[in-house]
Amino acid sequence: MELFLTPRELADFLRRSQTVAHGEPLHLVDAERFREGIVDSLVWTAVFGDPEVRESARRTIREAARELQILPASILALYEARGRGEVSGFTVPAVNVRMLAYDTMRAALRAARSLDAGALVFEIARSEIGYTDQRPGEYAAVLLGAAIRERWQGPLFLQGDHYQTNPKKMKENPENEVAAIEALIDEAIPAGFFQIDIDTSTLVDLSKKTLPEQQEANCRYSARFTEYIRKREPENMPISIGGEIGEVGKENSTPEELRAYMDGYRNRIGDLRGISKVSVQTGSSHGGVVGPDGTVQRVAIDFETLERISKVAREEYGLAGAVQHGASTLPPELFGHFPDHDCAEIHLATEFQNMVFDHPALPLPLRRMVERWVFSRFLDQKKPGETQSQFLYKNRKQAIGAFKEQFWNLPIGTRDAIADSLERKFRFLFETLRISGTRAVVDRYVRPVDVFEAVAAGAGARSGYVRDDEAGD
Repeated sequence: MELFLTPRELADFLRRSQTVAHGEPLHLVDAERFREGIVDSLVWTAVFGDPEVRESARRTIREAARELQILPASILALYEARGRGEVSGFTVPAVNVRMLAYDTMRAALRAARSLDAGALVFEIARSEIGYTDQRPGEYAAVLLGAAIRERWQGPLFLQGDHYQTNPKKMKENPENEVAAIEALIDEAIPAGFFQIDIDTSTLVDLSKKTLPEQQEANCRYSARFTEYIRKREPENMPISIGGEIGEVGKENSTPEELRAYMDGYRNRIGDLRGISKVSVQTGSSHGGVVGPDGTVQRVAIDFETLERISKVAREEYGLAGAVQHGASTLPPELFGHFPDHDCAEIHLATEFQNMVFDHPALPLPLRRMVERWVFSRFLDQKKPGETQSQFLYKNRKQAIGAFKEQFWNLPIGTRDAIADSLERKFRFLFETLRISGTRAVVDRYVRPVDVFEAVAAGAGARSGYVRDDEAGD
């Protein structure tokens, strides 16, 4: 594996490899050698190279993926079919990859391929972009590289998760906060993110007397972001947009809240194509509830509420159904209940991070280095009565970006051991959520279209596209 310093060095390497024929665009002449001997170096350069060569590596990965019929796509047609009652029986996993991204994505794709699963989403939240040091362009390039390496074919679903309004910033200067989210949308679409989850549930005001009043700001800003996305989406790739009615970790949602939100939202968007799903609160929390010894405690998920809201969402509004957040740390025996209760999509994140941090193959010196770094920088955030184990569990994610290169450069044997554990976990989740065999249903409804270059050029010119190396969170 090589890390290239300049675009010329990268181009010379590709020419010597005799796997591609140069032109506009690049053409693969030996796909197998490219997979086995070239793509790893391209991915490492796409992540750790200097800005100019990094972009060359990402472009090469995109062009190679296109040659192999691996294309970012929108899952919207499948979700609309679910809203019409044509598709059911499984829950789509949306996987947040925070660390060891290349190895983790490869493990997930291997598990999916072994099960002939196509209904799978990879996502990254607005908050995760900062502490994991993964801008959308990087995340997309790593996923495409992983798909090439694992012989994936067909659509890949990239999702911007929790494009969330910060309530404090919205009070201080709402236009600045809105502009920051719009800038992230402008960055994500050219990278191939054709799923975007709007989260303005932080603006729900439970002090108001009526449900429409409580949901008013949520409706208004959801509609505003929907309009913004629709103006920027590719003409032949309508984006799947998600909404949210209850902030995760707060009060459980109700069907009445959903109706208040959807009626207010639809009144504001008029004839525009609206959201395809809605996130609700049913008793979970991001990262799980942590006990004094640092282990995740059992929580009670209100599956009946989840099912009732999904039914209202589908039958009254044509949505795919309800979305469950904060679920990866739940007990294994609960996951089968999500498809049983008509959950459309489930977001999974923290457990994969935990599996890396706590893996027995992880070198102890690196683990201790991470722990010292967390304590040295975040100890002032330790809450009264919180144990060191609880503090470390809640805050170690802040070290992911700072130690990204050390984790990526772990010995291959260590990375393989971690990836094997992750692959087994993904396989269990995919089987339990019943996405085995969903490749056929995805192919029936989803038609990937090569829009990459047109979108990158168009969105950049239209909306002030910010390069990965210039963008702020």
